[in-house]
Amino acid sequence: MENSRSFRPVLLVGVVVLLALAGAAWFQRPDGRLWLTVLPVPGDALLIRTPAGRHVLIDGGRDPGLLALLLGRSMPYWQRDLRAVILTRADGQRLPGQVAALSRFQTALALAPSDLGRGGLAGQWQRLTRDMGARVEVLQAGQRLDLDGAMLEVLAANPGKHGGAVLLVRYGRTRALVHTGGAEGDAAAQRAATTSAPLDLLVYPWQRPLDTPVIAALRPRAIVFSEAYEAPAPALLSYADRRRYSPRLYHPKNDGAVSLVSSGSVAWIETATPLAADRADWGGSGPAGPIAFALIGAREVWPRRPSQADG
Repeated sequence: MENSRSFRPVLLVGVVVLLALAGAAWFQRPDGRLWLTVLPVPGDALLIRTPAGRHVLIDGGRDPGLLALLLGRSMPYWQRDLRAVILTRADGQRLPGQVAALSRFQTALALAPSDLGRGGLAGQWQRLTRDMGARVEVLQAGQRLDLDGAMLEVLAANPGKHGGAVLLVRYGRTRALVHTGGAEGDAAAQRAATTSAPLDLLVYPWQRPLDTPVIAALRPRAIVFSEAYEAPAPALLSYADRRRYSPRLYHPKNDGAVSLVSSGSVAWIETATPLAADRADWGGSGPAGPIAFALIGAREVWPRRPSQADG
């Protein structure tokens, strides 16, 4: 009798733990939507979640510890692999975080620029991908990556200081463009423009000007500014000036993680202010803020979250 009584608390703890794990698994199950999230890290890092729940990491930022923390929060606890990793430029603004991710997660496919070196962090990147048996390819225009019903297409991959990749992500009627390099990629980015509808989301360098033909052609409904690219002559524009080019503007430094979420027919933006501890490298402070929602497209409602009827 004494043994059975002493065993009950242990059994109760076990049941609670199992229920918590089951609840977490239910909460993190695939929702059939595409998520493209610009992560709040110094440098550039984006995480794509496919409609089937797999993940693609683009770049990684310059803070390995913070990138690892955010991946742990964003991915299910049981998922230890990435659908692919994509490195748009091999520099200190993108490579450190991706190396940290590769030391914790397996991947079957790794895309890297043609000028990736062999020493330092680049050498670690090559060693990690080789040791896990990943297929390594040079990032180049024309490549396509199936995202479980969505599609990622490489429109350009330019080496050099002012180079970078131009990536188009499509899911149903939703289109997002990642263009975080210099003007060398503008011609390729402009090919993503259509006359029928504006671009849903553009990820674009904060320091680059906005009064350019590519911005006029894309007509982005929302812009998320990236910080890694350093322009020869940085654009000195206020937020009021920048709103002339898009009605919705975001920066991870101010807005935390910024996500484009799409059901294929309806798309919206979600933001979540990072915790104070996460903002240490930027000198930010303050508690975690609320999540904000904004439908983009034909219906624009703020701050209503889409209902189940929206898909």
